[in-house]
Amino acid sequence: MQFTVHSAKTNLSKLIDAALSGEEVVIAKGKRPVVKIVPIKQRRFEIGIWTENLGPGPDFLEPMSHDELAEWEGAD
Repeated sequence: MQFTVHSAKTNLSKLIDAALSGEEVVIAKGKRPVVKIVPIKQRRFEIGIWTENLGPGPDFLEPMSHDELAEWEGAD
């Protein structure tokens, strides 16, 4: 679909939704197409890219053992 600059300004949110759903959205100055609205690929945020090499990390919500707690508290 092709839109004029004026029409694109009026319907920008609809054009963004159309582009996100896979439609080709072109904006023209007069009759000459000048820009295209395309979605930006979203990358998934990943924690622990080395997990395969290092194994699983500690579970920080798991209670400490008595020995670990004693070390934290400085008990001998």
